Amino acid sequence: MIELLGLKFMQNAFLAGIMLSLVLAVVSFFVVLRRLSFVGVGVAHSAFGGVALGSLLGISPILTAVGFAVVVSNAIGYIEKQGRLSSDAAIGILFSLAMALGVIFIGMSDQYNVDLFGLLFGNILAITRQDLIIIAVLGGLVLSSMALFFKELLFVAYDREVAFVSGMPVALLDHFFLTILALSVVISMKIIGIILVSALLVIPGAAALQMTRRYVSMIATSISIALFSTIGGLIISYYADLASGATIVTLASFVFFITFIVNQFRK
Repeated sequence: MIELLGLKFMQNAFLAGIMLSLVLAVVSFFVVLRRLSFVGVGVAHSAFGGVALGSLLGISPILTAVGFAVVVSNAIGYIEKQGRLSSDAAIGILFSLAMALGVIFIGMSDQYNVDLFGLLFGNILAITRQDLIIIAVLGGLVLSSMALFFKELLFVAYDREVAFVSGMPVALLDHFFLTILALSVVISMKIIGIILVSALLVIPGAAALQMTRRYVSMIATSISIALFSTIGGLIISYYADLASGATIVTLASFVFFITFIVNQFRK
């Protein structure tokens, strides 16, 4: 373990993982309460188009991924409210479009970009000090924004109709949360990967829901599960020579199934 902590890239990975766990665990709480799991999947995969566009243009894929993810997440919310389509149909359309554009952008690029695949599947070796700063700034923005509007977001999550009747700007809060969701996806890409980040947007909150119904306890449990899964997954992946993102998600899934089984016995 001492040898592990002495490695620079693992230090960066642990720092990124801890910050990432705090952000995703809190977002996961609201994703599960609002039943937006499929939205998280759609937004996570739509970031692929932004990453590919950044690779094609030779600019930071993080910036283009932010733009893509924010536009797609808010478009999902808008189409669901204004059209006659359900949210899953809107997600399916926009998710497919973003992925298709990503493939087109990759085909137009005349260079093989290893970093592109690192963002897709996660790569702890690619975490740099600059990435840590980006994660800290965007993660801090996400957490501070959610803390500022926590009561409103919680009200809408528990009883949307009453919140609307009470005069709350429900539509605005919806778009605000979708933007937060998009930012959470983007800051998670390098360590977890676009393909797997949707899992950590759901699993910590879902596992916490098996153990408690009080929101304070649920958030604390969600954070604990995310931290355990991320740190434990990084350690296991290093010693077992496994993909870090997949190991983290697998460990989180095991934790969920354990909490689910325990909850069944409690009942």
